[in-house]
Amino acid sequence: MPLLLLDLDNTLLDRAAAFRTWAGDFLRAIGAPAEDIDWLLDADADGLTDRWDLADALRDRYLLRTPLIDLVEGMRDGVVHNTRLDPLVACALTIAGNVGWVPVVVSNGPTRQQEAKIRKTGLDQYLADWVISEEAGVSKPNPRIFAIAADRARTSLSGAWLVGDSPEADIGGANALGLPSVWLHRGRQWSEPRYTPTRTADGPIAALLAVLGGS
Repeated sequence: MPLLLLDLDNTLLDRAAAFRTWAGDFLRAIGAPAEDIDWLLDADADGLTDRWDLADALRDRYLLRTPLIDLVEGMRDGVVHNTRLDPLVACALTIAGNVGWVPVVVSNGPTRQQEAKIRKTGLDQYLADWVISEEAGVSKPNPRIFAIAADRARTSLSGAWLVGDSPEADIGGANALGLPSVWLHRGRQWSEPRYTPTRTADGPIAALLAVLGGS
């Protein structure tokens, strides 16, 4: 059965929406202007900014006395709390599993937070397994993390597809392994000249359908 390697944040789960909801709640709680959400979203850089650096920026901007660790944990817990699984994504994963695909999440990030998202949303019910970079000791696009995913699913990378929104971590990883891929463009233009995704899609449903139709 072929392996379906899936990114987590902004692929199967809408991390951007969850962070925006947390950010709005946080700004209201500290009495900051609502329009500051644009600054906070820019500072977050779609989750790419280190959480400790973002917490430090929040303390500096709003003269907060909250310990950094409390801000970091508050951000992480807030994103988990506001993360939801789209029922249509669950349905698409069910269909993929029913026709023989083995869905495994491969995610860069802290183990506790990423596993909490998977379990709290019920996404775990639709996956064969998952691999998170912190506990695996290796991160995307390193091919080793995808090999770990194949081992956990007790299958091989032969015939696998990779779906994700990161040009470097996801599509770059697929390219390094010689695997076909689907890139969730999220309104962006492809700008990496060294390789290209096999397919592009505007969301997780379309991406999963692209795999089912392109395999």
